[in-house]
Amino acid sequence: MKSIIAIMIVVSLAACATKEDTITQDVEQAVRDFIAVREMEGADKIRTANSDHWEAIDQNFIIYKKRNETYLVEFARTCRELDQYPVVADVRNGNEIRARFDTIRGCRVAAIYLLTEGEIAELEAIGESPGSRN
Repeated sequence: MKSIIAIMIVVSLAACATKEDTITQDVEQAVRDFIAVREMEGADKIRTANSDHWEAIDQNFIIYKKRNETYLVEFARTCRELDQYPVVADVRNGNEIRARFDTIRGCRVAAIYLLTEGEIAELEAIGESPGSRN
């Protein structure tokens, strides 16, 4: 009986992990589609300041917010380190983050895209179910 319960628990946990992986892949693909549909061109760098901050979309993309500009940052690989430390960037030059050269939380920045207000709102809504912003 105990082995049956143990098997059921393992199957349940595996199903949850698979569902979470699928949601993560869906969000990642939605952001990639967002970039492709808008034919977004990458920026070379972001000038940084102490007041800058970011919000994770998933482990592959963040929204990097400055006082007057907002960027979509894509990582070269899945960045599991995003929520581990409060430091924003690990950069070679102290006042800018460059695509393909610098890292955020140890994850190499692959691409940087400048966003408009409408694009910011749309990206922030990716992954939310309809009606979840009541």
